Amino acid sequence: MTIRLSILDQSIINPGEHPSETLQNTVELAQLAEQLGYYRFWVAEHHNSDEIAGAAPEVLLGYIAAKTNTIKLASGGIMLQHYSPYKVAEQFHVLANLAPDRISLGVGKAPGGFQPATDALQKDFAKPVRTFDAKLAELVELISHKSPTAIAAKPLPATNPEIFLLGGSTASAKQAAELGISFVFAYFINGEESVLKEARETFDEYQINPKASFQLAPIVVVAETKIAADRHIPERESIKVELADGRRVNVGSREQAEAYVKDIDQTYQFITQRIGAITGTKQEVGTEIKRLSAEYNIQDFVILTPIKSTEIKRYSYQLLSESIKEEVVHG
Repeated sequence: MTIRLSILDQSIINPGEHPSETLQNTVELAQLAEQLGYYRFWVAEHHNSDEIAGAAPEVLLGYIAAKTNTIKLASGGIMLQHYSPYKVAEQFHVLANLAPDRISLGVGKAPGGFQPATDALQKDFAKPVRTFDAKLAELVELISHKSPTAIAAKPLPATNPEIFLLGGSTASAKQAAELGISFVFAYFINGEESVLKEARETFDEYQINPKASFQLAPIVVVAETKIAADRHIPERESIKVELADGRRVNVGSREQAEAYVKDIDQTYQFITQRIGAITGTKQEVGTEIKRLSAEYNIQDFVILTPIKSTEIKRYSYQLLSESIKEEVVHG
């Protein structure tokens, strides 16, 4: 199987860096990704964060599209719970008209920030807010031009943006399969391989669209030695907050979890998860990616490399592209 590598960049603000510099680094990383032959470049959405500058992927994608030529681009992802599906469809149809056959729409269930940011984003919504599932189903209809309503999300592009659901559970894999859309398993959040196996099998079982794909998003750091690579991933666990109302929110570290629940007015529990991180030399990392590809029939890998040094991050991506150079497909 031919392996395709893509990059997910969260626009992490380095110490002493202004957010404008961070966003420019993201643009330059997209340009480097295009030069190195990466297949797709994803940008994330986080709100009210002192650590992450990427708050509006639909805006950032338009700028990156103008600064690159061929690489495919995607949101990773739009936090749909905050928005009108119709407006999201309009935005991505505009992007798809500006950059034909290059734009994809990745959607996430998470809030992308703590409760104050969620309240600010949703304060004009009627309560109760529609469920994520209802919004996602409507978005799929609008993008595929199969909405039962008379209104269309114009301007309609010549090629529809591909839709991805991002998640780290079997339930999310099943939801994507039943909607006929592609799925990105967030291995960087839930690195339990038993869950990955179950999610992959579930996606295949319920899949209604043979063109929809199952993709894997691990943390990857490549360096000259494994010891050097491991230094960039000091934490190998993430925390999920499970709320009494059934919502589950992945927040990263325990410190972030403690900060998140300060604004929550219901009972909760913390669930510890092992992250899916692949670290080492380019030979070691290449071997592991090929193993996962073969074992779980995965062609596409969406790579997150949370290194704070811009230059070291770029070098890691260069080494990664070399690790399976003969198998990387250009976009």
